[in-house]
Amino acid sequence: MPLPRWLARINRRYLNPAELRRGVRPVLTHVGRTSGRTYRTPLDAHALPDGGYLFVPLYGPRTDWVRNVLAAGTATLTIDGAEVHLESPRLVRKHDVQPPLARLRASGNAELLRMDRTREP
Repeated sequence: MPLPRWLARINRRYLNPAELRRGVRPVLTHVGRTSGRTYRTPLDAHALPDGGYLFVPLYGPRTDWVRNVLAAGTATLTIDGAEVHLESPRLVRKHDVQPPLARLRASGNAELLRMDRTREP
């Protein structure tokens, strides 16, 4: 069950900037679907065996960062000081992720955002 929207507004205004300053969490850089502005969102990124990443939208799949990434089709993940370029965003259910990731704190029916590493030319 997604967290309430009022908490998302508080998080975006106060907690996210603090997390960005700390520089400890993975950060997803994406472009606004209507503004074209670049946004940086601290998230938990779960690496997949095939090189992709899985993200848990705590406030549901209708949050701005999820909609921005789906609209743009790409994003950049900064994790442990390295940049990883991602593509092909899509919503998946936790129970459809192979192999199953037991460490994810989400119900089996929760919608997650999955992205693949950009293929090198």
